[in-house]
Amino acid sequence: MAEIAIEVAYAGPEGQVVIALRMPSGTTAWEAVERARVELPEGVTPDPSRLGIYAKKVPAGQVLEDGDRVELYRPLTLDPMEARRRRAMRGT
Repeated sequence: MAEIAIEVAYAGPEGQVVIALRMPSGTTAWEAVERARVELPEGVTPDPSRLGIYAKKVPAGQVLEDGDRVELYRPLTLDPMEARRRRAMRGT
């Protein structure tokens, strides 16, 4: 079976990491995350509903292609509407 080269990326307050992997063809985004989990910063808990490939949200079952970068997204710390209201109140 052929292999593909992919990356799993995470950036957050816990640290930033890009993990290069070689996986079999047909690997899903979540399978790649599971394999990369041991190299993620301590305290990072991946969520299968918060995955993307090159800034486009994808389902956990998305089959990867050679060269894809799976990105782990964090939950929002502040609702965008609330942030907009706060900026408007400050006048910026």
